[in-house]
Amino acid sequence: MAESVLTLAYDSGVNLFDTAEIYASGRAETTLGNILKKKGWRRSSYVVTTKIYWGGQAETERGLSRKHIIEGLRGSLCRLQLDYVDVVFANRNDINTPMEEIVRAMTFVIDQGLAIYWGTSRWNAVEIMEAYSVARQFNLIPPVCEQAEYHYFQREKVELQLPELYHKIGVGAMTWSPLACGLLTGKYNEGVPESSRATMTGYSWLKERLFSEDGKKQLSKIKDLLLLAVRLNCTPAQLAIAWCLRSEGVSSVLLGVSNTEQLLENLGALRVLCQLTPPLITEMDELLGNKPRNLKKEVRS
Repeated sequence: MAESVLTLAYDSGVNLFDTAEIYASGRAETTLGNILKKKGWRRSSYVVTTKIYWGGQAETERGLSRKHIIEGLRGSLCRLQLDYVDVVFANRNDINTPMEEIVRAMTFVIDQGLAIYWGTSRWNAVEIMEAYSVARQFNLIPPVCEQAEYHYFQREKVELQLPELYHKIGVGAMTWSPLACGLLTGKYNEGVPESSRATMTGYSWLKERLFSEDGKKQLSKIKDLLLLAVRLNCTPAQLAIAWCLRSEGVSSVLLGVSNTEQLLENLGALRVLCQLTPPLITEMDELLGNKPRNLKKEVRS
């Protein structure tokens, strides 16, 4: 199935494949590497990104120390059977490692040819700006991209904070969870389906979220968005993904699909994108009622 999904994605023009050392305890990288080797696609025709932080059980096998960034990336490259990744992302769950050490380690792996660029994942704007400042101060390489959660109900970071960084220092956004763990597809509108993610081990938080007061309000709005999708002759998933793509500074939207049918549906979001006119976006903002406000601009005006 993984090979079928990757083949369809590549043949459809998708050229970026994202993974991490933690996904399936490294097996995701191994699977991706095996498929890429088997397909024999030109290395220059696709982009592979991975994330470093959770590498293993030992204290030295996780975090963003210089040791783990270098050893973790080499481990990823071994599993991927690649000489380099295009982007290595630092997963900012580590407040103990000095920023200078992280930036120096990322500069080192780029200088060694193990990666072409480096980026951040789940960092806030202050942390990204600090990394950029450290890079400029010591003539090191700054991050070029942030991986951030972005969907109808998670907007402030991507719509307010990151555009400012995009214009100031050129940091782009690669967003994930466009369907909010399947919430935005409408499959939870009438309850929790047996085979859904909310029933899986480790996803009790999702089930709790669905039955919370906020969750009930969100489900009500999703039902309204379902009617909008019908009007546009698209699925709720396609509308949600297109809505993410329309945002300034969003370079790409990461999709997590289980089969080729789901991938084909998600790729259909590209056809919906041209239908998202300013009046329609305004209508969606009014329906959602959560458009972030730039208080600085309001104060200036």
